[in-house]
Formats: sequence, C-alpha cells, structure tokens
Amino acid sequence: MLTHTSSTLLRSVVAAAGCATAAAAIVLIWALRGQVDRAVYVSELGADGEPTAALFEVALLLVVLGGACVAWAGRGVRASVRLLGAWTVSTSIGVAAALFLVASQVPCTAGCPLPVGPSATLQDAVHTSSAVLAFAAACVAMLQASFAAGHRALRVLSMSCGLLVALVAAAGGVLSLLRFATEVGGVLEFVATSVAICWLVVFGGSTVARAGRPAAQVVAPGPRRAAAPTAA
Repeated sequence: MLTHTSSTLLRSVVAAAGCATAAAAIVLIWALRGQVDRAVYVSELGADGEPTAALFEVALLLVVLGGACVAWAGRGVRASVRLLGAWTVSTSIGVAAALFLVASQVPCTAGCPLPVGPSATLQDAVHTSSAVLAFAAACVAMLQASFAAGHRALRVLSMSCGLLVALVAAAGGVLSLLRFATEVGGVLEFVATSVAICWLVVFGGSTVARAGRPAAQVVAPGPRRAAAPTAA
C-alpha cells in the first residue's frame, strides 16, 4: 500500500506527465495548422484524405492521455455550489477525454461537412457530436473549477477560460452553420481549442503545486479560560 508521501508524489508525477502531454498536443496541432495553406476548422486537419490526418489523430490522442492523467491526479476538486458540486472536476475532464477519444477514432469525411443536409453522413454526425460534447464537458469542468473552495487563483482563471471557450467556440460554430466568414470561424475554433488545452495544463499544474505544499497543521482550540476577576 502506498504511503501518503508516495501517493502524493505519484499524483504529482502523473499530473506533470499529463501537463507535458497536453502541451505537446497543442504544439503539434498548431504545427499541423501551419502546413495547411487554406482556412480550415480544427477537425479538418484529421479529415479523411488529409495529409495531416495521421498526426492529427496523434495530437487528439495526446489530449486524451493528458486529460486522463490530469483527471486522475487532480481528483477530489469539487465545486462548492450544490449543482456543480454533484460530481468532481476530474469527472468532467474524464468525460471530455473519452469523447475526444471517440472523435479521434471517427474522423469527419473529406471537407468535414456539417452533419445536416444531403451530404450528411453517420461518420460526420458521430465526429461532430463527440467533439461538441467534449467541448461542453470541458467548459463544465472549467465552470466547476471556478467555484472550487480554496483555489482562488484557479477559480478566477477557470471562470475566464470557461467563458472565453464557450463564447469563442459558439461564435465559430455559428459561422460554420451559416457558412459565413469561415476563415474567421476556423481561427476562433483553434483559439478555443488552445485555451481549453492550456487550462488543462494549468489545472494539472495546480495539482503539482498542491502536492508540493506541506499539509497544513490544524490545532484544535483549547478550552477558554475564565477571565481573571479584576480588582474593584
């Protein structure tokens, strides 16, 4: 059985590994984006027939692995409000990682058409729904972390990142649906993806920081002494 010190060290190592893996994923995603000379959405890097498809799958798997490591190491962090605190932040991260795993194994077809209309396919529907739900789960994780007791810096950053990802991803999605300013929509989606992965790295880093912090010693208050009588 692991001692408390060994368990803390293990969580710190796993969290650090998750941070490094997620950071590698975002570097790889932007490197692949630099190889494409046209406006694309993130998922198009992994579409059937794209020369970047194989490496994009690797990038998504790195996100999955990083998310799984950070979720395991950072378990126990929970929002202080009732509804958001019904499950832990790690649970939401784990759900997002699982959905990204599905998206990595079921890429969209060439051109990544929307899963509506005559060009819609089951493959595109599975990929798009998995990716959208994964982003939603990630936003829930950020929202939960923004209400976690005892983590003030993490709360502020999580609220900012959660709102930014939700708004930017929504704007990119609307532009995609309208088939309008797709160049802008693609950039917005890359930004939302980057912010979400960066938040994952920060959350993992906070786990490492907490692991390296000595446990606080709580001293129980002693019985209160009666005040000495004063001379009249």
